Amino acid sequence: MTWILAVLLAVACGVAAVKLRQHRRALRELERAIAQRQPLLREEQSVLLGEDWDRLCASANTLCQEVNRLQQFRAGQLAQLEATLGSLQEAVLIVDDTNRILLANQALQQIFPAATDILGRRLELVLHSREFLDYVETVRHGQAKPQTAFEFTRGSDSVWLEVTGALIPPLEGDRTQWTLFVLHDITRQRKLEGIRKDFVANVSHELRTPLSVIKGCVETLIDDLHGMSVEDRERFLRTVQRHTERLNSLLEDLLVLSRLESTNPGLAFETVDFAHLVGEFVREYQSRPSANGRKLIFVPDERVGQLRIDPLRITQVMENLLENAVKYTPQNAYISVVLEPREREVQVYVRDNGPGIPAEDLPHLFERFYRVDKGRSREKGGTGLGLSIVKHIVQLHGGKVGVESVLGQGTVFHFTLPRPAAT
Repeated sequence: MTWILAVLLAVACGVAAVKLRQHRRALRELERAIAQRQPLLREEQSVLLGEDWDRLCASANTLCQEVNRLQQFRAGQLAQLEATLGSLQEAVLIVDDTNRILLANQALQQIFPAATDILGRRLELVLHSREFLDYVETVRHGQAKPQTAFEFTRGSDSVWLEVTGALIPPLEGDRTQWTLFVLHDITRQRKLEGIRKDFVANVSHELRTPLSVIKGCVETLIDDLHGMSVEDRERFLRTVQRHTERLNSLLEDLLVLSRLESTNPGLAFETVDFAHLVGEFVREYQSRPSANGRKLIFVPDERVGQLRIDPLRITQVMENLLENAVKYTPQNAYISVVLEPREREVQVYVRDNGPGIPAEDLPHLFERFYRVDKGRSREKGGTGLGLSIVKHIVQLHGGKVGVESVLGQGTVFHFTLPRPAAT
């Protein structure tokens, strides 16, 4: 009798184990179907597991179908938004309530070219700005200003964007809240504003110095005109004359620079023998008193031929470069002007064997009002605008300008001018 009970118990345990394995396999299949959002084919399991299992599978399949429907509806809405907003010049960004990016149009990709495959990524991993992330929260709470400017890190530099944010009503059956942002790139405006402020500050500083000297000399002459000796009176008047000439030079350079930067720089192009033009100017410059003690050498190349340029402006380029070399080289220095024809351009070199320029100053030499030795430059009458004028004239001719220098070994300024295409 005992053995019969043991057999029955073993059979019952075996059946229970089979049922347990079936339940586990069925649950794994149901879990996989839900994860993949696919209907579960349950005919075989329904017979083995009963009606309760059938109802559970039916509910799960209905849930998957509803989720798929909502996902398709959501994808359709995003596709419509992308089709509508994708062609806009303004950058457009849509995020959900967890800061995951749902849509980013082509304009945003152009502003942040290094940010690839950003859909689905978290906002803070793509746009690096703590202030902007705080702004996102204020938009969600309805407390944001209509337009706010933010600075974003973009690789080694930064970009300024003016941002406007708004909430998008939830989609049908969707509880998540979307937030829309329109971003306008104002980096160029910010840089121009900074340049304008620096320019005004520099001009004010450059004007203040000679005006202060002139004012002091005039006040001294007025207060002690009759008691002052003739020598002192003449010295004060010559000081006024020197600083008046400096003011005049500064204003003339400012007017030239303003004209070159305008939409109509007024260049008068004509075809000239370039080597002859440069050679005549170098010979004329050698006879000037300012060039005394310096040896000017011109190395022509007849292969240069004819160039289409504005002779007056290119002469101004040569004059500024030679004046710069003469000012900062000692007596008995050598200054050479070399022409080097190339296939599509002519390279012009102005070399000197002066003291050279520190490496840290070279990238800034063509900036307005930049001086390596500010005090010495003013003593020599420089306005700080000559090299900036050179750069603008050369660029308006379609060329490039540069400088190389080694301390104690001299400096070479060079620029290119395009050659006419061979016929």
